[in-house]
Amino acid sequence: MDLTALRNANPEHWDKAAAIRTLTLDAVAAANSGHSGMPMGMADVATVLFEKHLKFDASAPNWPDRDRFILSAGHGSMLVYSLLYLTGHADVTLEEIKNFRQLGAKTAGHPENFLINGIETTTGPLGQGIANAVGFAMAEEIQRAHYGKKVVDHYTYVIAGDGCLMEGVSQEAVTLAGRHELSKLIVFWDNNNITIDGTVDIADRTDQVRRFTASGWHVIEIDGHDPQAIDAAIVQAKKSNKPTMIACESHIALGHAAQDTSKGHGALTDKDQLKAAKDGYGWPHGPFEIPASVKSAWEAIGARGATERTAWEERFAELSERKQAEFNRAYALEAPKKLAGAIRAFKKQMSEEQPKLATRASSEKVLNVVNPIMTETVGGSADLTGSNNTKSADMGVFLPENRKGRYIHYGIREHGMAAAMNGMALHGGIRPYGGTFMAFTDYARPAMRLSALMKIPSVFVMTHDSIGLGEDGPTHQPVEHLAISRATPNTYVFRPADTIETAEAWELALTFKDSPSVLSLTRQGVPTVRTQHKTKNMVAQGAYVLAEAEAKRQAILIATGSEVSLAMEAKAMLEAEGIGTRVVSMPCMELFAQQDEAYRKRVLPAGPVRVGIEAAVRAGGWDRWLLGERGREAKAGFIGMSSFGASAPAGELYKHFGITAEATVAKVKGLLGL
Repeated sequence: MDLTALRNANPEHWDKAAAIRTLTLDAVAAANSGHSGMPMGMADVATVLFEKHLKFDASAPNWPDRDRFILSAGHGSMLVYSLLYLTGHADVTLEEIKNFRQLGAKTAGHPENFLINGIETTTGPLGQGIANAVGFAMAEEIQRAHYGKKVVDHYTYVIAGDGCLMEGVSQEAVTLAGRHELSKLIVFWDNNNITIDGTVDIADRTDQVRRFTASGWHVIEIDGHDPQAIDAAIVQAKKSNKPTMIACESHIALGHAAQDTSKGHGALTDKDQLKAAKDGYGWPHGPFEIPASVKSAWEAIGARGATERTAWEERFAELSERKQAEFNRAYALEAPKKLAGAIRAFKKQMSEEQPKLATRASSEKVLNVVNPIMTETVGGSADLTGSNNTKSADMGVFLPENRKGRYIHYGIREHGMAAAMNGMALHGGIRPYGGTFMAFTDYARPAMRLSALMKIPSVFVMTHDSIGLGEDGPTHQPVEHLAISRATPNTYVFRPADTIETAEAWELALTFKDSPSVLSLTRQGVPTVRTQHKTKNMVAQGAYVLAEAEAKRQAILIATGSEVSLAMEAKAMLEAEGIGTRVVSMPCMELFAQQDEAYRKRVLPAGPVRVGIEAAVRAGGWDRWLLGERGREAKAGFIGMSSFGASAPAGELYKHFGITAEATVAKVKGLLGL
């Protein structure tokens, strides 16, 4: 690659791009850790994008109508950190650049949205960024249809590498975006033909151009180091009525001795090679030194969007006061004032009617109350709408011809669905939820984990939550999935016992601001156990006394979900034998753990034997509540699963695996030595 020719062809562009490359080399060398090659290879693309196209204001990084820039190839984080520093974002100072990858620095090894305002999403697990971007683009389309083009009109730009496109989630994302004609989504493919193990062809022979074309995308192929070609491609992409992939033929670690090699992917720290690369760039400056003329040119790029932002604020002020308030409320993640009253009225009605319903059907009833009030909700399902019961009557279907639709048919794309939901939540102004079977949290888990890491309130509606789904058998019967979900930090897992607990769980999930929720819902019908109306949200306590002992209290049954009614049956049988039994419903272990110690002790006092009942494995937090928080407060047992399930009607399965009132009674009596 003739660097001199590139430098001479456009010196001003070259110096701005070289600033990215040299900051990357210096930061990675100082940390002795990181990934130098991608930022060096894509610096030209990023420079043209930020200078000529990206709508943003460095002084207002959260401006709602900014263009979104997503670095899907998150290992190349110094690209985005360099851009943020150079354009004048307050969060990324030169000191932060110097402390790249160090404890306490905002410039973490991979971009983290909760550390820096200018980072749109946490990336690093390859493919997540491009899948998030589909959600960003969907959110833009939905909000533009709702508020109008004068208020919502922006693009989502993505830089993705070979690794992102190899990950399976990228196929889910790419085909979903093509189907929905997300024309304001533009992806730059860093086509450098290098992975950690070698050239791409040692593991993959996909023709990415044909792949994207077949998926309904507009594709442009360019030299990723030619600023004129990059600019022209972006102009062309903006005119397309399809999402666009710009295939940028590039050189990883451009200008370094490791250029076009696997070594170029990682940390380039050799001092002599670093100096030689800088000499090749015509860059005589010291470590972390950016000439004032280059820095001021970049800062002018960062300030350019202030005029557009001011004009947007004027247009926004022209909306009705009602629309402005709705927009601001949704972006602030504030629930509408009517929500609490609507939930209370619904609970009262259900306490009176006392239906026997599957909690998935209960959930649908709640959504029919909530969604007309909370118009920022966007629901969906991974091809299981009729099974997950996630579509309320007021929701139209999101399609190219109906951008006002708030229900998305995600197809059989659990991972892509969860990642797109995260993108919607990160975009702002949207409360996303989506459903599949609880067993398929396995497919969605990488994105579910990231929602917790990113502190965003995505709601994962997981139905068919136990062996109670019956004949579909062990492939579809989750036994370990509650434990896995509960083991994930910053995640609330709700397993409601009836329609009323389901309503309370939804109320909480839709008011959280920085934590995702997993709603674990049944296929089989369950009776109403909350027969006395309470205005208080009891699920908010995590666990509570559902039924007190009548005789002297000797046992406490702790149950979740469909097994709460089973605990109530066992209680009646034990009380008939003079064994006083308290039933505790525990719909959310995480919330119970957050209650003060005095409340936890009132619900689970020392002394009585304790039996947990859940049609799942015992792992995932049960021992804390069964044995006591010090591990010695009670004799305890567990009624649940210790193996995979089987294919049979639900009732037969519960008997076969010993999850019955009779087995519970026997367990209690055994613990009491009776």
